Amino acid sequence: MLAIFQKQVAHAPQELNSPRAGASPSKPRNPDEILRDFHAAHPAAAFSASFGGGAALACVGPSSSATATGTATYQRMFCGLDHIYCVFLGRLDNLSGLIRQYGLCGRSTNEAMLVIEAYRTLRDRGPYPADQVVKDLAGAFAFVVFDSRSGAVFAALGAADAGGTPVPLYWGVAADGSAVISDDRDLVKRGCGKSYAPFPAGCMFHSDGGLKSFEHPMNRLKAMPRVDSEGAMCGATFKVDTFTKINSMPRVGSAANWAAWDEAI
Repeated sequence: MLAIFQKQVAHAPQELNSPRAGASPSKPRNPDEILRDFHAAHPAAAFSASFGGGAALACVGPSSSATATGTATYQRMFCGLDHIYCVFLGRLDNLSGLIRQYGLCGRSTNEAMLVIEAYRTLRDRGPYPADQVVKDLAGAFAFVVFDSRSGAVFAALGAADAGGTPVPLYWGVAADGSAVISDDRDLVKRGCGKSYAPFPAGCMFHSDGGLKSFEHPMNRLKAMPRVDSEGAMCGATFKVDTFTKINSMPRVGSAANWAAWDEAI
């Protein structure tokens, strides 16, 4: 899976930018180059959709061979409904229960469609705590949602599967400042140079509200600089800061409410 969002759509955390990004031999690439690399890596199975305003989503079909990241054991899905699009990787162990909870048709609802419905609930039928909605998703999963009408981006990575292993997911900053999200580490590394890192497990990202832990919603996240084998700064990982609390549980019934994620004392 691959998602690219230009700066006017979504701002990646500033901490992902490496101070040596421009001086590194592996300089970041532009979004078009990254998308071409994705198609070149999967010439027979990749497909993508580009949207006006600076967004692109891409996925590899379920019948493709194993990738370099070893994600062949996970389902890969791409779907859209009412101008909302979702790229999903992994599985939901409680899909049947969630289908009943959201009042959906079981025969036609897969994990990606369920995630779209969960996003619509947050957008239209709030107030619901976003962290609780994502926490209700049980299993090993990663997803990116793009609302082409509002321009909103919503992404999340489940903490782990039953064996304690999360779905692989990485993000970074392209040459033009675009946010890049993918399960293919090599693709993100080539496309973003030094400005990339693993997406933090147990966290969710919204284009208005930024990054937040859905497992520990009352705590802020702290950026921890990454250093590569050459001693160069290489993006940042994010950890829960147990000493910094959020003021209150944010409402999410409208786009303005997403911004309350970042309020802290």
